[in-house]
Amino acid sequence: MEKEKKDLNKKMLGLKLPTDPRWVNIVEKNIEEILTDHAYCEQKAASTAISLIVTFPEYTELVREMIDLVEEEMSHFKMVHDLILERGFVMGRDRKDYYVSRLTQFFPKGGSRSTQLVHRLLYAALIEARSCERFRLLSEELKDKKLARFYRKLMISEANHYTMFLGFARKYGESVEQVNEKWQALLSFEAEIMKDLGKEETIHG
Repeated sequence: MEKEKKDLNKKMLGLKLPTDPRWVNIVEKNIEEILTDHAYCEQKAASTAISLIVTFPEYTELVREMIDLVEEEMSHFKMVHDLILERGFVMGRDRKDYYVSRLTQFFPKGGSRSTQLVHRLLYAALIEARSCERFRLLSEELKDKKLARFYRKLMISEANHYTMFLGFARKYGESVEQVNEKWQALLSFEAEIMKDLGKEETIHG
């Protein structure tokens, strides 16, 4: 079963290092913290979509998809916030996302507008892929069945976002081959980051 899960991550998401399942044990002891962190992740995903619209307005197809994505991510934020309140919690303050801050240092700054766009799309695709993998793990391992079902539903959305961002990167890059090379290099870099993570009650930590 464990091998099948690793194969699924590799074939469907491209991830080179799966999350240690023991991360779920940390989550279960800190549900309030994980929900707060998740809520901010949804906010940041909406902000990313808005930023892409503002920075690259000439990419009409991308803009249309980002408009829909903003609406979807904010609906997810509301769902998570409702869960927080339903459980008698109060949404806490945001914390620095070590994973994202490290990941987004991989590609050099600058370059043409199309290069900058491709790099941002690849970052977004990988963040969505890792979120999808984490949500799948929560949907399968959480003892709280209501929460497990919730994460199963969101897992499907994250998978769709991952394929959308990766598809746009391949469309707008100089060539599919070049984008695929960058994607593989980014995946390898992400795997190194993940070796130090999986020990905190955060979506990416």
